Amino acid sequence: MAIILKTAEQIRLMREAGRITGEAILKARDVIRPGVSTWEVDRVIHDYIVKCGAKPSFLGYAGFPGSACVSVNSEVIHGIPSRKRILEEGDLVKVDVGALYRGYHGDSAKTFAVGRVSAEATRLMERTKECFYRGVAKAIAGNRIGDVGHAVQACAEEAGFSVVREYVGHGVGSHLHEEPDVPNYGTEGRGCRLYAGMTIAIEPMVNAGGAGVRVLPDGWTVVTSDGRLSAHYEHTVAITDDGPVLLTDVGE
Repeated sequence: MAIILKTAEQIRLMREAGRITGEAILKARDVIRPGVSTWEVDRVIHDYIVKCGAKPSFLGYAGFPGSACVSVNSEVIHGIPSRKRILEEGDLVKVDVGALYRGYHGDSAKTFAVGRVSAEATRLMERTKECFYRGVAKAIAGNRIGDVGHAVQACAEEAGFSVVREYVGHGVGSHLHEEPDVPNYGTEGRGCRLYAGMTIAIEPMVNAGGAGVRVLPDGWTVVTSDGRLSAHYEHTVAITDDGPVLLTDVGE
């Protein structure tokens, strides 16, 4: 699949999909607390997206059974919501959401603390968000994908953390995953060039320990190889002549 440049009207529609996506994550944030199951978090997201006249992008995608990926602690991404997985004080929860609205997807993820978390968890969560903003600052027309990835990688490694390499950001549009890949590592000045009209998901996945990951027997859930914590932060970003625009940003 080639890189698809979006028109101003298409980006406007993606902003609507992005708004629903971002608001669904905030709805999830409001119910995250000790004693709540990850299934309940998923249900809130599903119901809000449907209420808005959209469809959960992830539900049924390649057979995924949830409307959101809800990943806890050492789970990096693709956590399957479950009635049996009950959140506890001190957990770190990653909520990854997509919404399809009028033919276009929004894709976003945030990491939330359940009650009071460790100092390491707080620092990891804050640094992962900073990694995103360092990366998006390089997401300007004329730059290259490697500029974005290098900024993310440097930000993580300065703090003694690692970026996941097996899973990357991606283009977003009428398909949930489009070209190009957007790695969270790279070399400045390398990779495909960024042009106005591109819409990409920049999504740092940052581990407190080593970069290694593995997939659990459920075939979906990705966990850190060393069992250490991981955090995730993502927005869908439009590259414009006036700089990057966060299509899924509805506030914290």
